Amino acid sequence: MAPEKRLQQIADQFAHQGNITGIAAFGSGNINDTFLVALDDVLQTRFVLQRINTHVFRNPAAVMQNMRTFTDHMHGRLAGGQGDRRWEVPRVILTKEGGDHWEVDGEFWRAISFVENSESFDVMHDGDHAWEVGFALGQFHDLISDLAAERLVDTLPGFHITPGYLAQYEAVVPGTQVEKTPEVEYCLQFVGDRAPWCGVLETAKAEGKLPLRLMHGDPKVNNIMFDKTTGKAVAVVDLDTVKPGLVHYDIGDCLRSGCNLLGEETADWRSVTFELSLCKAILSGYLSVARSFLTSADYDFLFDGIRLIAFELGLRFFTDHLAGDVYFKTKYPGHNLARALVQFQLTASIEAQETEICGLIAQMREV
Repeated sequence: MAPEKRLQQIADQFAHQGNITGIAAFGSGNINDTFLVALDDVLQTRFVLQRINTHVFRNPAAVMQNMRTFTDHMHGRLAGGQGDRRWEVPRVILTKEGGDHWEVDGEFWRAISFVENSESFDVMHDGDHAWEVGFALGQFHDLISDLAAERLVDTLPGFHITPGYLAQYEAVVPGTQVEKTPEVEYCLQFVGDRAPWCGVLETAKAEGKLPLRLMHGDPKVNNIMFDKTTGKAVAVVDLDTVKPGLVHYDIGDCLRSGCNLLGEETADWRSVTFELSLCKAILSGYLSVARSFLTSADYDFLFDGIRLIAFELGLRFFTDHLAGDVYFKTKYPGHNLARALVQFQLTASIEAQETEICGLIAQMREV
């Protein structure tokens, strides 16, 4: 069967309106396979069809149960009105039989509503764009801040547990067959120098200093949708990784992706810098909403979160390179090494500006 015909048959298992007029690959995610389905209906013109990567998400049924739980909660929070700005939460589209997914040939498929008249960007445009990104993450956190973390299943055990990633790395290094190029040697040294520090947030959580909350898990810049007309943030998408955790991981990931103007895939890794002005704008937007639920201790560990997530992602990319590219999708040999170098350079830039970043956090804390 032709791939296009098969995709259409799968898409038709879901309770959409109208007839399917086209299906095209959509987005640039590294994990799931995502398609945008076009319809001829005036009320529902498109929806998102995804094949969940079950090698990453070992319990996809729980992923969908989580998604239904927190999106229903967020829709309930928004039912009383949302002020004068548009804000949307994607909805799970059920199958014609009422299920939240469709399984065929060992594959796990689901459908989600599409945020119309919206677009996303891989790189931050300016300070106003950065403020909106921060606002979007704050809005997302606020809408789930009163949903008990225990209501959701941890569908990615170990995700954003940096000491766990370090243990994986240490297990891979002795048996790697990768050539010890200068770039590889640099990464080995970079990780070794920071290994004793990488448990800072998990230690704070274990000691009761940081509360367990729900987090998005992957709030990078291109997971924020913007209204094409107003230019304002209207949704946070890619919700598979929502799980119990620390909001610091989200804040750090948002800043990691937003404050690197060269982007995650740049070949010019030595020129990567952490842009302080964008950091200020993102944090300002975030705290305009999140200030209501953050604790004093949350502020104490903000810098650690910003520094840690850039390092953590670099560590994950580098480990995958050493292991033979078994986790992240790659486009060429050495792709994961190139990605790791970008994140490590970003980490170094964050470390070089620690005084300025901590000063900025202190100023915002006093507002």
